[in-house]
Amino acid sequence: MNHSFTECLFDGGVQRHYKFDNGYVASAVRSAHSYGGPKGLWEIAVLLNDSICCTTPITSDVVGHLTPARRDEVLDQIAALEPAV
Repeated sequence: MNHSFTECLFDGGVQRHYKFDNGYVASAVRSAHSYGGPKGLWEIAVLLNDSICCTTPITSDVVGHLTPARRDEVLDQIAALEPAV
């Protein structure tokens, strides 16, 4: 699925924010200090109310070392979560 995002410079790299209808936001980062960033890979955090959400079945922290294809799979999983309460 194609997800829209906003992008900004972050920590010498790039950060994208993806907002979903279910209330969740994904923060995808690729920088020298992110997990996999030095290899051009992505790190994703699931956010709820501007904080990292550690209670989803996707992750209890962040997901790193993601290729663009795997990043998109994780974004699809976030989009499919039940609406946040």
